[in-house]
Amino acid sequence: MPESRAVRGDDAALIGGRRAAAAGPPRPPGGTAGVVAAVSAGGAIGAMARHALTLAFPASPGAFPWTLFAVNVGGCLLIGVLMAALGEGRGARPLLRPFLGTGVLGGFTTFSAFVYDVHLLLDAGRPGVALGYLAATLAAGLAAVTLAVRVTRRLLRRGRTAG
Repeated sequence: MPESRAVRGDDAALIGGRRAAAAGPPRPPGGTAGVVAAVSAGGAIGAMARHALTLAFPASPGAFPWTLFAVNVGGCLLIGVLMAALGEGRGARPLLRPFLGTGVLGGFTTFSAFVYDVHLLLDAGRPGVALGYLAATLAAGLAAVTLAVRVTRRLLRRGRTAG
C-alpha cells in the first residue's frame, strides 16, 4: 500500500487532478534534516546543563531529589513561557521551537531520571518520600506550565496594547 502524502509530508495535495499548495506553515530551512539537527543540538545543550546541575547539587541517597525536582519544574515553567511566546508572536523562526522546546528543554527536563529517582527512593525504603516526590513533581510541573502560559500571554498582550 503506498504511503500517503500526509505521512510523507508532501507540500502539495492532489485536488481535482491538479496539485495545490497545502495549507499550513512553511517548511523550516533544511527540511526534516534541519529540524533533526536543531533538536539534536538543543538536546545536547539541555542534557549537559541538567547533568552539570545534578553533579553540582547531588541528592543524598534516600533524600528528596531537590535538584532534579527544580530542573523539571523549572523546565515546565520555561516551556510554558516559550510556547506562549511563540504562539502569540508573529514571524517566529521555524527552527526556534524544535531547538529550544524539544531540544534544549526536552534535554534539560527528564522523565527517565525522575522515574529512576522514584525507584531509588523505593529501594531505599522511603515510599513516602517517593510518593511525595512523584506527586509534587507532577503537580508542580503542571502548575508551572499553566502559570507560565497565562502570565506570558497576559504580558505579551499588555505589551501590544501599550506599544
